[in-house]
Amino acid sequence: MDNTSLPSNPSLLSRLRQGELSNWIGMIPFFLFILVFVIIPSVNLFAGAFQDTKGNFTLANINVLQDQYVVKSYITSLQVGIISSVLGGIFGFFVAYAITIGHAPRWMRNILMTYSGLAANFGGVPLAFAFIATLGHTGFITAFLKQLCDPSTQGTQACLFDIYEHGFNLYSITGLTLAYLYFEFPLMVLTITPALDGLRREWREASDNLGANTFQYWFNIGLPVLWPSILGSMILLFASAFGAFATAQALTGGSIALVTILIGQQIRGDVLNNPNEGYALAFGMVIIMALCIIGYSYLQRRTAKWLK
Repeated sequence: MDNTSLPSNPSLLSRLRQGELSNWIGMIPFFLFILVFVIIPSVNLFAGAFQDTKGNFTLANINVLQDQYVVKSYITSLQVGIISSVLGGIFGFFVAYAITIGHAPRWMRNILMTYSGLAANFGGVPLAFAFIATLGHTGFITAFLKQLCDPSTQGTQACLFDIYEHGFNLYSITGLTLAYLYFEFPLMVLTITPALDGLRREWREASDNLGANTFQYWFNIGLPVLWPSILGSMILLFASAFGAFATAQALTGGSIALVTILIGQQIRGDVLNNPNEGYALAFGMVIIMALCIIGYSYLQRRTAKWLK
């Protein structure tokens, strides 16, 4: 038997010389970052959720998830996340549609995609300050609208243009949701645009040849194909809003019962001076975020099948 016909099995050293393993050297900083800032803190969080202040194992911390105020904070966070993700998803979808299938000018697409990349990462204290300076009690838009009121009616009846006299409050759930929309819909634009670009022109041409109108095409072909991508993008938006902390803290001063704000208060000792209960709150939050990641990954795999 001719040994030259057998497939070669290069050793580890030879593979390293060929560059197959040396290419992974550039990934070492990434793995170190994940280890230090994700894996180790997560392990510490899980361990702290099941320990008392002396380090002994206990399930008492988990009972905090049954507290009425804690349940309310989770419900409020879920409400803000769902509302902002749905509104941001719808608005972002139509913006992405306009710059892809809507045949918007190329320069407009470049501007919107650049803006989306910046706005999707703009949050925290700068975003809260921007909204306070714009729509706060003394914000420039609020002041401008008040100037449109008739001076002769001031003090006698509500001004049509005074948004605060008509129930608006920036420092409420409504205002917080509005602030979240600033980075939610650009994130939707970034995530849904590749899926819209992936819709094949042949599908629309075949639909037109069979006599289908625009509504029938989208109802029977477009939306069923895009639905996993749309839903996956909205899950990503929900996770982004659900886990936000700095914007809500800076905008409302912690007056709204959000689970992220409650976790910060627990860890700092502002509530019951038991950081381990804060770990338990974060443990429940991590479970919700993990479900979001699993759902998003599953929907992305379904989308990738027809994007190829």
